[in-house]
Amino acid sequence: MRLLFILIFFFGLTSAHAQLFSKEKVLNKENFDKKRWSWGYYLGFNTYDFQIKYKDQGEDIDVGKSPSFNVGLLGNLRLNDYFDLRLEPGVVFSNRTLTFPNFTEENERIRDVNSSYIYIPLLLKFSSKRINNFKPFLVGGAAVSHNLSSNEDNPQDNSAGQFRLKTQNYYLDVGFGIDFYFDYFKFTPSVRGVFGMGDELVRDDDPNSPWTSNIESMKTRGIFINFTFQ
Repeated sequence: MRLLFILIFFFGLTSAHAQLFSKEKVLNKENFDKKRWSWGYYLGFNTYDFQIKYKDQGEDIDVGKSPSFNVGLLGNLRLNDYFDLRLEPGVVFSNRTLTFPNFTEENERIRDVNSSYIYIPLLLKFSSKRINNFKPFLVGGAAVSHNLSSNEDNPQDNSAGQFRLKTQNYYLDVGFGIDFYFDYFKFTPSVRGVFGMGDELVRDDDPNSPWTSNIESMKTRGIFINFTFQ
């Protein structure tokens, strides 16, 4: 993930430098952003984490993070020269491993949280003025997700090896990116932070559960690196 981020940054810096200092001023897709509606799709990578708040301070639950991927569609509504409203429905896969303290047996200590989300963010995009064939922007908004792997309605809990999360959750999204204009399409690498707004944990039936009783809240946070084509 670090290497990928470095490559994106290097590509963006090189392209921006070429656009700023090159004498060539030919504009690709000159009228692309003047359309009322535009469409596209994106592919990307993500790393999901948990922000855990405890009732009593003790040894923390370790959250192991694994990079995964996301894919979706883009619908963009032009508001004016600087603002766009966009909807980006997609599917997000994530892999997290929780290691609970004070257990000796692995089947009690380890919980794999493999999730598949239908993820729907509504975002406001603020762009700078276009500079030759690139345009940086900031983006922010809110999202709702449906966790297809939540186990929320499963009658079994951690005592039977089942870790449960809530099915529907809400998030704040903030990020930045650069639009690059080529002869036949617009390419946009972007980086976005995702911050869960509500507690996602479904607690065990036992109020003194060694897995969930000390957790006050468990919220998702993550990073998306997306590549959009329009």
